Amino acid sequence: MGKTKKKVILAIEYVFLCFVSFLCAFPFLWMIIGATNTSSDVMRNKMTFGSALWNNLQTLLQPEKGFVTGLSNTIITTVVTTLLSLLVCSLAGYSFTMYRSQKREKLFNILLLTMMIPFSSIMVPLYRMFAQMNKIPVLKLVGLNTLGAMILPSVSTAFLIFFFRQNAKSFSKELAEAARIDGLGEWAIFFKIFFPVMRSTFATGAIVSFMNSWNNYLWPLLVAQSPQVRTLPMVLSALGQSYTADYGALMTAIVIATLPSALVYFLMQKEFVAGMTGAVK
Repeated sequence: MGKTKKKVILAIEYVFLCFVSFLCAFPFLWMIIGATNTSSDVMRNKMTFGSALWNNLQTLLQPEKGFVTGLSNTIITTVVTTLLSLLVCSLAGYSFTMYRSQKREKLFNILLLTMMIPFSSIMVPLYRMFAQMNKIPVLKLVGLNTLGAMILPSVSTAFLIFFFRQNAKSFSKELAEAARIDGLGEWAIFFKIFFPVMRSTFATGAIVSFMNSWNNYLWPLLVAQSPQVRTLPMVLSALGQSYTADYGALMTAIVIATLPSALVYFLMQKEFVAGMTGAVK
């Protein structure tokens, strides 16, 4: 009787988990199905695959839609932001852990306090600061209506610095000291020893930075003043706000916009889990 009861409980658990999994996966399934149907079929909640995928792609790739421009701008900003944020935040986290000073903890606590400040409260001062950059010839590359203005505020984040600092605590200081005795400089120690040892942490930081930059909407919406610098989230928003929205093309655009994030996560899933648990390889 005891074994039968355990089997019944296990069966109930599996049924419950399958139901919850279906609820989580259903929006993505509906999105994929919608990408293969016409706008009218999507509005009628058709739940079977159609044959309009190629027509939706052709509609989406029309120059006036701005999808190709938005996709290319998003790829550029995401890749540059991810690389720069990994470099800057990992150097900061490494320094906070490896070098001692009397003001280190105070500075780090101030940095943590910035995590409590919502972006909406600094949005206007940040916008005015970037608007002033347009008046300086040397800084026009990061002024308003440029991709640099979208990249620069995301290069250094308090969360990533905190994340690298906490994981850097598991890095062996004795290993760094031995490298210094062998004549390696600090840059060589960072790139030749710290980076390979902490690769799971870097992979996790790359995923977090990639997701944030790829899906960033509010700040690019403020600084992008022409269609040439719009990003993918802005294009998706515009596709859904028109008076005669083509929901088939919109669903196709959403599928294409979702694929890179899903691909990056699944390819780096093991490193992500290891990095979040503070593992050192």
